[in-house]
Amino acid sequence: MNASIKKVLHFPITKIIVGIVVPFSLFVVIQNFVLKPFFYSIIQDKNIANPIIHIISFIVLLTSYYYLFRFYDKREITELSLKYFFKEMFGGFFFGFFAISFVIFILYVLGYYQAFSITTAHYPIKFFTFLMFAAIVEDLFHRGLIVRVCENWLGTHLTIVIAMLVELQQHFFNPNFNLFSHFLTLIWGFTMAMMFIYTKRIWLPFFFHLGWNFSQPFYGSNLSGLNNMGSIIQSKFNGPELLTGGAVGIEDSIFTVTFLLLIGIIFYYLAKREGKIVKGKLFKR
Repeated sequence: MNASIKKVLHFPITKIIVGIVVPFSLFVVIQNFVLKPFFYSIIQDKNIANPIIHIISFIVLLTSYYYLFRFYDKREITELSLKYFFKEMFGGFFFGFFAISFVIFILYVLGYYQAFSITTAHYPIKFFTFLMFAAIVEDLFHRGLIVRVCENWLGTHLTIVIAMLVELQQHFFNPNFNLFSHFLTLIWGFTMAMMFIYTKRIWLPFFFHLGWNFSQPFYGSNLSGLNNMGSIIQSKFNGPELLTGGAVGIEDSIFTVTFLLLIGIIFYYLAKREGKIVKGKLFKR
């Protein structure tokens, strides 16, 4: 291969573009022209068909990413390593769910949260599999690709800033978002980036993300401004928007943001202590 072409192909920005376009295009084609026509033709109930489609799409996305970079980089795909998978799966989901649960507990003690009943009638399984697929898209491309490539190229600190801005750009037009919501999004980008930087795998941020997103409708809260993600606990939030999150949902509470920032700082401290804060190749002589 011509040296100049090889240099362009392996330039970090090119690698990020290819790493997003190829797996995502393959997923879109397979989902829309294979999975949906097939499963909708044999399963009339979309509440059953859609979870199957989400799970297969999840596998398609991970598989296409894996083999693309096995070919592209000629390396082990360590960001998808299963070495500590179960530890990061259970730990990540628990802490994501616990973070929101802790804020709900505070609001309950303050008298700003009331639970009336528990039912799964308003939460079909398609909501959970959709959250699972949405989370893997974000964590695979944001953390596994953009953070990974940029950290190696630009170093940890500049990469953290990029990760925060990428997160802000993606959620900038979410319904009901306000100025404080954008601050939350920046903190989210920081904390999730630090989870990946510390582990160098996507699983901890992915399962934290999944637990975080599942817990909000679980407690009857809106999710990132969306009010159509179902609920398990039928409840009522009644208090200052700064504390309850208002129409955005419980993740926009000052308590949630503070807790999330604390988690990010802890991971930054651990990464620094273990020598995982690095200077990028661009700044090395």
